[in-house]
Amino acid sequence: MVKIKICGITNAEDAQAAVDVGCDALGFMFYKKSPRYISPDKAKEIADQLPNRIIKIGVFVNAKEEQVRRIAKLCGLNMLQFHGNESPEFCSKFKDFKVIKAFRIKDKVDLDKVLRYKTFAYLFDAFVKSKLGGTGRQFKWKLLTDKTNIKQPIFLSGGLNSGNVVRAIKTVHPEWVDASSSLEKSPGKKDIVKLTNFVKTAKKTG
Repeated sequence: MVKIKICGITNAEDAQAAVDVGCDALGFMFYKKSPRYISPDKAKEIADQLPNRIIKIGVFVNAKEEQVRRIAKLCGLNMLQFHGNESPEFCSKFKDFKVIKAFRIKDKVDLDKVLRYKTFAYLFDAFVKSKLGGTGRQFKWKLLTDKTNIKQPIFLSGGLNSGNVVRAIKTVHPEWVDASSSLEKSPGKKDIVKLTNFVKTAKKTG
């Protein structure tokens, strides 16, 4: 069954709603320029209340190693997601965590570049020049249909909602689907109806 990550969590109410409807992981954005930024202390408050089954993922953009480690320890993170220009060497420093490297897809998938990263998983998101993530846009999923060389789990992101997640899963067959801005009523605040419908639809499909 496909697993579901709800990203861009900024408050306890949205976190609880995502947990109640059956998500598998929550993502916390520790990039200050993001409208979904959450402080490490607030993320810790939310993380401390989560059931053990929920995977806690920290999203970082070109952060320093010591900053990543400090936040990961404080919040009890299970996975680290690097969404910037981090090098394969940087990602390999965190062998005590499951690392997800994100790639923004425009018109092709550069598999040579992707496979240089020996991380636990890869995340594929839509490329938007002015944004590093949370775009609400989708890319051409068919670009990922030939992924025979990819052995790692795939997180599919970019504009996913209850209306397109079935097609996305059937096209790409990802291990994970990941949604954030497409489930919001305003930046950083989830629309509970959209959230619920997305999770239920994805679970039923996967």
